[in-house]
Amino acid sequence: MPLTFSEPDALARLYARSLFELARDGGPTGPTSGVSHSAAEHAIAATLAELNDLLDIAKTDARFSEFLSSRILPPKARGQSLRNILKGRVSDLTLRFVLVLNAKDRLSHLPPIVAAFDELVQKHFGRVEVDVYTAAPAGEADLEAIRTRLKGVLGKEPVIHSYVEPSMVGGLKLQIGDQLIDASIAGRLRKLRDRLSNDGAAEVRARAEKFFQN
Repeated sequence: MPLTFSEPDALARLYARSLFELARDGGPTGPTSGVSHSAAEHAIAATLAELNDLLDIAKTDARFSEFLSSRILPPKARGQSLRNILKGRVSDLTLRFVLVLNAKDRLSHLPPIVAAFDELVQKHFGRVEVDVYTAAPAGEADLEAIRTRLKGVLGKEPVIHSYVEPSMVGGLKLQIGDQLIDASIAGRLRKLRDRLSNDGAAEVRARAEKFFQN
């Protein structure tokens, strides 16, 4: 069974917070007061990049995804394989974290853990992830205009992810966290229809009440 990509839950946020604090404070050996701000920033960003690289491989390689999430493969054997695969390719912190997840039989939970870690990283750097949906591919000038406008409104640096949704008639939709801002033509028409429907129902009720009063 391949890895399941799902939204972060309480368990994912717990592991993500532990990893974030380790990266910020100097690694798996514990908090280190001598860690510079720039070194901590680098460790946080590098850890996120390495975890995303792992997930990218799992998305494109079904065998690797099965290897990570298999309930049949003993954790000890998988742990040794993980060492052979990752040693020298990722930081000691990332390797130890992956091995801990494996030992606790939580490796299949890696996608939501990485998603929760990503949220912490973006918040730490004062950034916010924004998914932009348009009917046709958006040009760089358009995306830059959206980025500038959002930065002014949100007070944070937006990280734009652009997607094409062919079913849209026009306009755009923005997904910011769990908030969907629908500025598509279809969305506007739907709101207009709902408003007309509600206003029409209110008018019918008013006429009925007037009739019975008379």
